[in-house]
This record gives sequence, structure tokens and C-alpha cells, in this order.
Amino acid sequence: MAAISDKHFSALQFLLKAPSKDAVRLLCADSFPAGAPESRRLAESTAGNLSVSAIEAKELICALHNLSHHILFHNLNVPEQILALFPESFHSSLKNLITKIMLEHSPTWRNEVLSNQISLPQLVEMDWRVDMKTASDSVSRMAVPTCLVNMKVEDSSCPGVNGAVSSVTVELSKETLDTMLDGLGRIRDQLSVVAGK
Repeated sequence: MAAISDKHFSALQFLLKAPSKDAVRLLCADSFPAGAPESRRLAESTAGNLSVSAIEAKELICALHNLSHHILFHNLNVPEQILALFPESFHSSLKNLITKIMLEHSPTWRNEVLSNQISLPQLVEMDWRVDMKTASDSVSRMAVPTCLVNMKVEDSSCPGVNGAVSSVTVELSKETLDTMLDGLGRIRDQLSVVAGK
């Protein structure tokens, strides 16, 4: 995450032209989403509300976007941490207002970012049993042990589906199970080494 530049802090000064604190609060919220810095509609409405040019409005939106993401990325959750980002010469009341608004919105933004993260399916539950597969022909009767593993996995990466749980059943022969257990043992050993560091 890039540091916030002097240019960003200069752009934040345009908020002094806001008609109210609620207008500042709304602009901070609107500038957070990923597409906000490129939104022509947001830039035009901001320019109209603050009586600034479209370019200045875009700079302000970009500055607010970067500041909010910087705060989340670095997990700044107390006023002193956020206030320390601003230059000494920055407008005192505006600095306090921006800090207050960022702290108010941070929990919502953090949840939004986490819910939109791409993640692998997670194992919710596992069950297994051993069965005997039998087959016969006219010459002999055969009984082969086999392991059935049933796994329930939750896939939170599906868009629009919140925590879809699906069930997967796998049939393993003794040889396949031995190979899998050997591989899982190696994974466990590597995780232990990494966790021990």
C-alpha cells in the first residue's frame, strides 16, 4: 500500500468547500468502493456540490479513497494513529472531522472488504466409513475393503451465495488412502516447521 502523498493532502483541503459535515461524511463513504476514483458520475456530483472543477473533484475522491484504504490496510483504529498521517499545517478542524468519519466507517468497510475476498472452499465437516466391496464370478468370490470419505465444504467465493455448503464423497482404496495419509503427514510436518519459526 503506497503512502499518502502531499498531493493527496492538498486535494483533501477541497472538503473545506463542503456545504455541511454530512456532505463530507457522504463523500467519504462514496469514495471508498474500488471503482470510485474512476467514476465520472461521482466526480461530476462532487464538483457540483463543492464548486470545484471536475479534475479537482477527481483528485479529492482519489485522495479520500487512498486515505480510507491506507487506514484499513495498516489497521489504524485510534484517532492518534490517523491524525499522525496528516501534515502539521493541515486544517485542524477538517483533520479531526476526516479522522472521526474514517473511524466511524472503518468497521463497515473492513467487513465489506472481507466479504468480497476471494477464498478457497473450507472444510466444515468430515465423516468416513469402511465398506467391503464384493464381487463374484463363477470361479471365486472377492471382498475388497474400501474407505468412503464424505466431506462438507463451504464455498464463500461464489458471488451472490453466502456460505453455500456442498457435500463431496470420495471412495479410496487402501493404496490410495496410504498415499493420501503419507502426503497429509508431510503437510502436517511442514506446517509444524513453519509455525515453529
